[in-house]
Amino acid sequence: MSKRVVLALGGNAILQPKQEATYENQFNNVMSATKKMIEIKEAGHKIVITHGNGPQVGNIIAQNEFAKDSVHPLPIYVCNAESQGMIGYMMEMALKNHLNKANIKSNVSTLLTMVEVDKDDQAFENPTKPIGVFFDEEEAKKLEAEKGFVMGEDAGRGYRRLVPSPEPLVIHGVEEIKSLIDNTIVISSGGGGIPVYRSEDGELNGVEAVIDKDRSGLKLSEQVEADVFMMLTDVSNVYINFGKENEQKLEQITVEEAEQYVSEGQFPAGSMLPKIQAAIEFAKTGKESIICSLNEAVDALDGKAGTRIVK
Repeated sequence: MSKRVVLALGGNAILQPKQEATYENQFNNVMSATKKMIEIKEAGHKIVITHGNGPQVGNIIAQNEFAKDSVHPLPIYVCNAESQGMIGYMMEMALKNHLNKANIKSNVSTLLTMVEVDKDDQAFENPTKPIGVFFDEEEAKKLEAEKGFVMGEDAGRGYRRLVPSPEPLVIHGVEEIKSLIDNTIVISSGGGGIPVYRSEDGELNGVEAVIDKDRSGLKLSEQVEADVFMMLTDVSNVYINFGKENEQKLEQITVEEAEQYVSEGQFPAGSMLPKIQAAIEFAKTGKESIICSLNEAVDALDGKAGTRIVK
């Protein structure tokens, strides 16, 4: 049965940890990822794609900083827009090429997406969102001292810069997505969306932050009335006691069980925790939340793979 699916792809799938940040590397990764997405389309599902941008927006910000003596640096929200456009271009071209080779008649549309946040969100007082490339501890301490960055360890993979990550309130362009989705693969809310807030007079303004793509994907799923919110990772399932002798793979769990695991601190804050929290919130609506590897996405939609959280 055809399902309306929101797919959330991580920015690290587009640029893998420790991989050189060339356009060629990123485009090759996008080509591989989107080929699997076409399999979901071939299975008869309607898909909206959102993606992370942590490595990409971090690198764009770094380029701004290195060139600041020659070119005036841009705000983080503008860098976010640049990364959204760059990744959206790569994904749209890759998807169209795959569709052409598979002889599938479908269009692809990339929407430059703003996402409203509360300018008084407490996240601005506590930066938690990792962006950019990975550093070792010595390099991280040097950046804190020299640049004034807030640095943090990211799920055992090294240290990254941390920036505010406010809660998404409203995704812009949802009605346009709904009008397109029957015949078009839509790419929206890339990098969590370009963060904006409304002033008292109702005008939109950019704000210095990077929105978590899983939280934004949750809001997107709710607003487009998706049947499934699927978060794609580099692991086949969610695990508890990960990396320990009593490691346990989770296949289907209830909202209550998931909340208990969160309270036990089972999931790292920089990687799996936001996925689990977003999955819980969507599952509470009675819809399906799935966390799985990209390679097993079609099977996961059939209930044969991945981790499913149910009400």
